[in-house]
Amino acid sequence: MSVPATKHYWRAFAIISAILFTYAAVLVKLSSNWWTDENYSHGLLVPLIIGYILWLERDKLAAEPARPWTLLGGLTVAIALFALWIGVAGAELYSQRMSLVLLLAGVVIYFWGLRFLRLVWVPLVLLLLAIPIPAIIFNKIAFPLQLFASRCAVWSMSMLGIPVLRQGNVIELKPLNSFETRKLEVVEACSGIRSLMTLVTLAVVFAYFTHPRSDDGSGKGGRFGFLRTYGFWRSTILVFSAVPIAIFTNALRVSGTGVLSHYYGTQVADGFFHSFSGWAIYVVAFLLLFGVGFILDRFKPSPVQSPPSKPIESARVEERTTRDQAREQSGGIAKTTGSVVPAEGTE
Repeated sequence: MSVPATKHYWRAFAIISAILFTYAAVLVKLSSNWWTDENYSHGLLVPLIIGYILWLERDKLAAEPARPWTLLGGLTVAIALFALWIGVAGAELYSQRMSLVLLLAGVVIYFWGLRFLRLVWVPLVLLLLAIPIPAIIFNKIAFPLQLFASRCAVWSMSMLGIPVLRQGNVIELKPLNSFETRKLEVVEACSGIRSLMTLVTLAVVFAYFTHPRSDDGSGKGGRFGFLRTYGFWRSTILVFSAVPIAIFTNALRVSGTGVLSHYYGTQVADGFFHSFSGWAIYVVAFLLLFGVGFILDRFKPSPVQSPPSKPIESARVEERTTRDQAREQSGGIAKTTGSVVPAEGTE
């Protein structure tokens, strides 16, 4: 192994060791949240997906020439470390975790440049989606989703002629063969935010692995040429469509639970049915996401066809024939000239 290669590996090892040492407590707490918080349990798979993506792109990453931007990269790293210090001083986990993503982006810019950052932006986005958002923002999103799911359940039950009353996120109904009303509460776990977080992450992965490899935005004109590519808009629509799909499927799940609670009692909202319906909704949501991708592929613009050109072999044969004809003509002229001019020494 050459000395420059050895220095390269030692530099990478030193950088990774420094990052792990600096963010050891942050990574341990983040892993614990992934293991205990069902809203972010998909985070356990994110490191594996990131590693697989980097492995698939290893040839492209190795072929990309390094264009370090020392100033911008160093400034980004400094801001990330400052955010880490602020998060530790204020006991704010979100700032600490976000600083890790910012630090990784800064390291890439410092050693390889912005073009290299474009090649690894999908792993950084996946890591960003696996970071739990602050509780105050989480509740601001979850409670409106709870109300929306409960409204959808009441509306669907009313359409079926089932008497029902809603008070906030609590649905009051009377099961069949029962003399008392029962209350069905749409709790935070049924708000749909869990499926929302997971489905958006799944949409990013799905959009990446189904992205047209020939549609990379190169040669489209200018720095923002990718905005005129089919692959960019297909991926954008796929990711954003995950939001209404997650909300719709969760509302469908709550509505189905309310209808079944009327006929079979509120115990169907717990136990096996609750877990089974959750997995079933994930499957339905992914099928709808796959359907969106299928519909988008139906509208994929056909590639511009260049005018037909002569095959290389035909062109060579034609060139050889033309050359032979020219040689024959020149030979014929030489023979005619020789018959007119007498040879030396003859009369």
